[in-house]
Amino acid sequence: MNETDSPEPDGFVWNDRYLLGYAPMDATHREFVRLVDALLTVDDMELMDALQAFAVHAVTHFAEESCWMAENDFPAKDCHVAEHDKVLASVHEVREMLARGNVEVVRQLAVALLEWFPAHADYMDSALATWMTKRSHAGVPLVFKRQKPLE
Repeated sequence: MNETDSPEPDGFVWNDRYLLGYAPMDATHREFVRLVDALLTVDDMELMDALQAFAVHAVTHFAEESCWMAENDFPAKDCHVAEHDKVLASVHEVREMLARGNVEVVRQLAVALLEWFPAHADYMDSALATWMTKRSHAGVPLVFKRQKPLE
């Protein structure tokens, strides 16, 4: 490890800062965080199963959001879908590399997902949640966030 490398995180824990106020999306995001955490924390022997579970989730998660975007004429659909497509392409590549025995690449993918998700949720997904709420309820999502994590 050189001085620009940072150590891998111990895991990925749900934080209420990820709440967007659209319950189905918030539930899917909780599952996303749980599955990325598994990619970071499971034993190497369990990585293929964890990666497969994440891949299935990602396909369903992104398809669901694509459906919402299409149904609601979301203006930033193309950009949002492009980000999802890049994630899915990376998962596919990593799955092939893991099949050839490269375990470390799965951990690297998990770190990249952990780093990508907060900004994606803050900008892309929050815009979608707000758009859908405005269209269905003529208002913005209402989100209650804990000041301190549950102990």
